[in-house]
Amino acid sequence: MDSLIEVLLGLVLGAIIMYWLFTFFRRKKDKELTMHQSTVILDKIKSVCKLVSVEGDFAEIYRYENIKEGFMHILSSKKKALVVINAKAHIGYDLKKIKLTADNEHKRIILTDFPEPEILSIEPDLQFYDIKNGLFNSFSPNDLTELNKNATQHIRDKIPESGLIDSAKNEALQAVLLIEKIVETIGWKLDYSALEISNRDKQFIES
Repeated sequence: MDSLIEVLLGLVLGAIIMYWLFTFFRRKKDKELTMHQSTVILDKIKSVCKLVSVEGDFAEIYRYENIKEGFMHILSSKKKALVVINAKAHIGYDLKKIKLTADNEHKRIILTDFPEPEILSIEPDLQFYDIKNGLFNSFSPNDLTELNKNATQHIRDKIPESGLIDSAKNEALQAVLLIEKIVETIGWKLDYSALEISNRDKQFIES
């Protein structure tokens, strides 16, 4: 009789130990899976890198002049050109600059800071007119490279007054919603309650 009780106690004790071990390893596996999911989400968002929200077209006329002096500054020679610049400017967000943290327990990605819009790229197309070389001051391949650089900077200087930056700011919510869709692909939620959102955008979300 005592041996039977010992066997039963041994079976019960063994079952308890096996259940405890099973629960322990399952929780550990779930925790590792959750941490892996959060890492995947964060990496996926960062892999988007730069998000273009606004594109602007520019058509500008740029006058280039260069004066070169010679012969002990007695003589000078001028070269000049009229350049028509057609350019595309892309304004958007560098998603590597956003601040994200993972709440593994509640499966949330917390967005605490969103970057300001910036100029992501400028693609100039130059057309040259009225090119005039000086007597000892003519255009060289280096001049064309410099002209391209100056044209890009000329467009960059025009962007702040064009309203493109403000338009990109108005598209910020769309960028946040895109991140939210990425997060939801594996059953997580995006918490962006820490961000300041205008009343207009709040109405858009609630609708």
